[in-house]
Amino acid sequence: MVAYGALIPASTLTIPAHGWINLHFSLLPAWRGAAPVQHAIMAGDEVTGATTFLVEPGLDTGPTFGVMTESIKSDDTSGELLWRLARAGAGLLVATLDALEAGELHGVAQSAEGVSLAPKISVEDARVRWSTPALAVDRQIRGCTPAPGAWTTFRGERLKIHPVALAVEAPLADGGESSSCQLLAPAEIAATKRAVRVGTASGMVLLGAVQPQGKKPMDAADWARGVSIEPGEKFADE
Repeated sequence: MVAYGALIPASTLTIPAHGWINLHFSLLPAWRGAAPVQHAIMAGDEVTGATTFLVEPGLDTGPTFGVMTESIKSDDTSGELLWRLARAGAGLLVATLDALEAGELHGVAQSAEGVSLAPKISVEDARVRWSTPALAVDRQIRGCTPAPGAWTTFRGERLKIHPVALAVEAPLADGGESSSCQLLAPAEIAATKRAVRVGTASGMVLLGAVQPQGKKPMDAADWARGVSIEPGEKFADE
């Protein structure tokens, strides 16, 4: 099983000779649940991985067979990280099945320590929380990209937000003042000809691409010119 997304009836778990084997995209017992990759990014984890384990009635609680690790890059989206884990995890799953068939592998009980849960990310969970620190905003957006997609509201309409950059690490694209020179309140927007900054609880982020309802993604500066951002205007925070 890989990303099955549903519970296996208990009455069927003993039918296969070696049980049901699942490939899960976390280092169990961390991030048990439907969205381990998204939660690992949003939590700021530096390392994740994949684990093969025996399916039990509990949520990702069964004994483990094999594990692989993968570094989380500072600009990883959940889609990018999941792609790497899927490719590497395929080899882990095949190796696990071969070793089980040969009688060379036995499950190891999961530790009772380090357990964390990763429930499915809802559309409401993906609403950008501008009132949190800039690093948390960055992680939330990357964790929700591409699905379900981070979003905010502007003038009453939903606006999809693609990955951002931390403004303290990047000067304005138009070569003007450093992006850290002007303080903005959380959710407040400041636009120049080539860059759009948004305030958070601890600084600012630079928007990359945005996507208004019913339109294709576009550069944030192009969007800002089209809507004519007013001084002090804000996105709606939750």
